[in-house]
Amino acid sequence: MSQACSISVGRIYGLQRVCRVWQIPRSTVYDHRARARTTRVPARRGPQGPCSDADLVEHIRRVIQESPFHGEGHRKIWARLRFQGIRTSKDRTRRLMREYGLQAPQRVGHRHGPKAHDGTILTSQPNEIWGTDITTAVTTKEGKAAVFVAVDHFNAECVGIHASKSQSRFEALEPLRQGVREHFGAFSENIAAGLTVRHDHGSQYMADDFQD
Repeated sequence: MSQACSISVGRIYGLQRVCRVWQIPRSTVYDHRARARTTRVPARRGPQGPCSDADLVEHIRRVIQESPFHGEGHRKIWARLRFQGIRTSKDRTRRLMREYGLQAPQRVGHRHGPKAHDGTILTSQPNEIWGTDITTAVTTKEGKAAVFVAVDHFNAECVGIHASKSQSRFEALEPLRQGVREHFGAFSENIAAGLTVRHDHGSQYMADDFQD
């Protein structure tokens, strides 16, 4: 617009007049022009360090080859460089190892087989799957207490809850005893046949007494 010619006076408008009308600082325009003329990638600010990136990469390669171990990460490489008198930052070491493909190889995962269930833990009716777990609560007078709970997966109903100072496998069974008595009428052998219990692999739940 500053190079356009005014029809009334026959002169170009000029950058100063255009910036004043549009309320734009001329320094901003000059900065945009300078950025458009240059294609230089801005370099990292601050001191470069003991050597250039190319030299540091060669030092990293040498340290990796001399190491008796395989698959060391950037922290150990950085520490070995520092021990040899080549002082640089961990971030720079990690960046160069990433850019030049020198990072420790990652373990490739494998495809898992079918899940233990069909992809859902919701049931079509109650008393098919119960979930049980343990948490810790703090009381004002007696200190910590273990809280065991059992929940029906059908409607999230709490079928049993039990608090105890002990976190033993026997205490973990109490919510299930409560639920069986309430929903199956008694607590005896095979009375809750067909009921599945889900839990994490905590020591209480993996104990033989709980499993039996």
